[in-house]
Amino acid sequence: MGSCLPRLARLAVAGLAVLTLATPLRAQDGLSGAYLAARQASMYSDYTAAARYYAVALARDPSNPRLLENAMMAYLGLGEIDRAIPIARRLETGANASQVANLVIIADQMKRGAWDELLADFDAGRSAAPLVDALIRAWARFGQGRMSEALEAFDAASEQTGLKAFGLYHKALALAAAGDFEGADHILSGAAEGPLRATRRGVIAHAEVLSQLDRQDDAVELIDEAFGREADPGVARLRARLTAGEALPFDLVEDATHGAAEVFLTVAGALNGDAMDSYTLIYARLAEFLAPGNTDAVLLSADLLESQERYELAIAAYAQVPRDDPAFYAAEIGRAEAMRRSGDIEGSIGVLQALAEDFPDIAIIHVTLGDTFRGEERYDDARQAYDRAIALFDEPARAQWIVYYARGIAHERLDMWPEAEADFRQALELEPGQPQVLNYLGYSFVEMKTNLDEALDMIERAVEARPGDGYITDSLGWVLYRLGRYQEAVPHMERAAALMPVDPIVNDHLGDVYWAVGRRNEARFQWHRALSFDPEEDEADRIRRKLEVGLDRVLEEEGAPPLSAANDG
Repeated sequence: MGSCLPRLARLAVAGLAVLTLATPLRAQDGLSGAYLAARQASMYSDYTAAARYYAVALARDPSNPRLLENAMMAYLGLGEIDRAIPIARRLETGANASQVANLVIIADQMKRGAWDELLADFDAGRSAAPLVDALIRAWARFGQGRMSEALEAFDAASEQTGLKAFGLYHKALALAAAGDFEGADHILSGAAEGPLRATRRGVIAHAEVLSQLDRQDDAVELIDEAFGREADPGVARLRARLTAGEALPFDLVEDATHGAAEVFLTVAGALNGDAMDSYTLIYARLAEFLAPGNTDAVLLSADLLESQERYELAIAAYAQVPRDDPAFYAAEIGRAEAMRRSGDIEGSIGVLQALAEDFPDIAIIHVTLGDTFRGEERYDDARQAYDRAIALFDEPARAQWIVYYARGIAHERLDMWPEAEADFRQALELEPGQPQVLNYLGYSFVEMKTNLDEALDMIERAVEARPGDGYITDSLGWVLYRLGRYQEAVPHMERAAALMPVDPIVNDHLGDVYWAVGRRNEARFQWHRALSFDPEEDEADRIRRKLEVGLDRVLEEEGAPPLSAANDG
């Protein structure tokens, strides 16, 4: 299904109406203020405020399509579909067609099982988006119990260019929901029309199908091939049940309503990153509405809300995931991150600490807690959290490099250099050539004025891997400066300053390099620039002293070796 996603995104939004319609507002007392406040709230995805202000505006102008459309959008953002439905019906009777209103009405019909009504509306011209229309028609036929017609409709959806795998996936779900597990396996295995893209939900569906066919070993092999050692707790729990010989029920999609939810969820996943978050959220919210227990839909909605900086709504969405759900800990990590980004640092840490106590054997929880502590410069707390995570590693794995790297930073900030170096080297053993680690370790050597040849080699490799990274390019220029190779340092420092023109450290370094090659006026200019970008106070004091007496005198006052003669080679 991977190659079809861009096409899917286009078909999902094809014919999308402009969400702010051009109908003029009535000039009524009090209306303009409420409308402007609502419009401002909508611009910032503040769905709560937008819903409140549009409700006030609609009380004064109840038939205005612009107000109706945007009020409906606000309720959808809030996940209050029951309040969006009557607005969608009012828009349906007006002259302005609305794709979003059609989506809401379709979801309402699927929720109520109004198959005949839905199909009659399609025949009369209702349309949301080509792909959605095709698959919803098929699931409606399924809901009517007309299986042969449903399968024909799924085949018709598959015939749309670039979307064959997507239509086949839904056909397989329908077959499995009807109890035809052999037919579902024929599609999901790739025997029918070639392999499908191995999405998480697709693999779970296929594993459940295989289990129903009493092929538990094949289901375990499928999971291992798809996820390896990276299986999340939900998949790991599924695997354990299969290994124990348990026959898993097919419950990913139980009926036509859940099939429609799967349509909206998959479209939301395809749109994610390609369309506006506010529009993608509509599909995720409608999937939640149709399948309230669908954790994947809830988590996607929460992630989209967080991306829009609607942290209070994201926190509420994450909190919907029940404690006994395998994704609970992932939802709690998401909730903690939303709290942190909203400014509630202590609340975020509290959530993670409680989670670490309740789930002490899940390494990612301790890693996330360590990252949060490190972001707050609580390096000893971070180190201890990383220690607990690393103690849970059974054997070395490539993905672990970032944990050793993070702990190495904490050790370095705590002046525990032998421990820090050991962590950085372990990270490089797990992920050879990792540019972040090469740069950090190499730069640390430069600052300590030790292992400079090895530092130069490390940083040159890091620059080769990431030539557009200003920090790494700065490191290369700085190690050349430390080695007394001033002329060689100049182009690298100039490039670093071009990549990061407002970074105070990079501009300060460029000033030092210019001074070392005798370009004193340019050095002073760069130091002035560095001061204008708000460096740390101790750095600012040093820059001011360089402007006053020059770099040579500052080095002498610091007891540092003097600059070597400029190297023209």
